[in-house]
Amino acid sequence: MTSTPNCLILASTSPYRRMMLERLGIPFKVEASHIDETPQSGESPAELSLRLAAAKAKAVADKFPGSIVIGSDQVATLGREPIGKAGSFEAAFAQLKQLSGQVVQFHSALAVTDGKETLIEDVLTACHFRALSDEEIRHYLNYDEPFDTAGSAKAESLGISLMESMRSDDPTAIIGLPLIELSRMLRHFGLNPTLTAQK
Repeated sequence: MTSTPNCLILASTSPYRRMMLERLGIPFKVEASHIDETPQSGESPAELSLRLAAAKAKAVADKFPGSIVIGSDQVATLGREPIGKAGSFEAAFAQLKQLSGQVVQFHSALAVTDGKETLIEDVLTACHFRALSDEEIRHYLNYDEPFDTAGSAKAESLGISLMESMRSDDPTAIIGLPLIELSRMLRHFGLNPTLTAQK
């Protein structure tokens, strides 16, 4: 299977990442990577997110030679413990109770490859959750339904109101695709979003 030279592919079916990449105005395709995301023994959350981002990019690049492929993965941690996607209202409620008043680190790993060279980076976001009441948690979960989001909070929506503060070098990283770092990587491969964006 081949593709046109410099075709841009997002190795993810995440609607959030697709929405973020659309901001750069570059035509792209979406292709699922279908990789095994099981953590390896002794692997830290940061190591896991970097490995998975690179593996996703490579898996798709192998199928579409000549393309530039973006892989991304996000892992949230409280201390060294990973925080997954809740999947249900009850689990999300328990998760936000645990995170209330705590600082959560979001590792937004990014990998871009042309099939020959791969750039990888982990962009950190520190989210300080404010002290949350049970009433606030219930209302928020009913409003945003963030059950497919690590940490049970959608920062691009009402979830931002759960925060005391957020710190990152890239404000888009928390949503799962760090656009500042991605733009730098794309320029490295000769694809400058500032010059190639199309309406």
